[in-house]
Amino acid sequence: MPEIAKQAILDFYTYPPIGGDDWRYVFETAEVRAMEIGMLSRSLLLDMVNADGFAQASELLSGTEYAIGATGDFGRVENMLGERRTAIRELFAQLMHDPPIVELLKSRDDFANLRLVLRRVLTGKTLAADYSPDGNASPDVFSNVFEEERYDLLPDYMRQAADAAVLAYYEKKDVRQIDYAIDAAEAAYNLAKARRLGSAFLTGLFKIQIDLTNIRTMFRLKFTESENRKVFLDGGFIELERFIHGPDLGYEALGPLFFVTPYHRIVESGAAYLTSNKSFLKLEQQCDEHLGGFLKLTVQITAGPQPIIAYLLKKENEIRTVRLILTAKRNSLDTKLILDRIA
Repeated sequence: MPEIAKQAILDFYTYPPIGGDDWRYVFETAEVRAMEIGMLSRSLLLDMVNADGFAQASELLSGTEYAIGATGDFGRVENMLGERRTAIRELFAQLMHDPPIVELLKSRDDFANLRLVLRRVLTGKTLAADYSPDGNASPDVFSNVFEEERYDLLPDYMRQAADAAVLAYYEKKDVRQIDYAIDAAEAAYNLAKARRLGSAFLTGLFKIQIDLTNIRTMFRLKFTESENRKVFLDGGFIELERFIHGPDLGYEALGPLFFVTPYHRIVESGAAYLTSNKSFLKLEQQCDEHLGGFLKLTVQITAGPQPIIAYLLKKENEIRTVRLILTAKRNSLDTKLILDRIA
């Protein structure tokens, strides 16, 4: 195996530093600590997975904020989960003393909305009004921008992302290039903003997310035997050469390739599961688990924005997990497959 040209030099073993205390957040930190106690336990989630069907899994949520009864109407489930997600994001904005951090986290929906509208516009599909209302830009903006070609309505970071995505799409007429371009723009924006804010926690969080995205991309390129190597995101902890080299190796060699990185277990278990099951379930589960471990480090913070950001992300993951389990139960998926995916 050829040597990797540039080796990453990390000053941590598993997770980067999360920063120090900020005493402006004493009461807010105490509040989220109390709310964390009310989050769904792993045992309850496992009981849902092992339930006999959708109705029984739904019934287990009857004593929680996700109570929906034994309804067969999945639209009602989606509405409830959407309302819970919006509520937790509104609470997050109320608890934060730093508006730029709120703006930064809300931009996730801006990029998601932009990706959706560009896919529709560039492929000739009809524009709709189903954009997330939780971003910095209202849903109406996206329709107006592209129907009236009012690109000046977009914030600078979104306008630049849109330009890059359009150019990337027309270069190959490949809709996936839209996603790659917007992912790259979002990653660059997140890192630049986190550094301007001087937040070690957010910087570490975004760099981990970049690495995990690159690991997923590496596996998908290898699985589909794609020759494209220009889709990896820059700015993570791990040098790009390692990801570029990965798809050329056998699955058994991917683990050793990442042995000196914090992601060895993710890659090794993901490769083993993909080889035997032809599925990315374990890879996704391991990525979620690794990120969750980083968020748990905020227990070390007595007061600061870190526990509040972590609570937002953990609650969003909880909502996604509930949706995943209920969707799987509604479609009668095998219990083992659900368990393999749950972090």
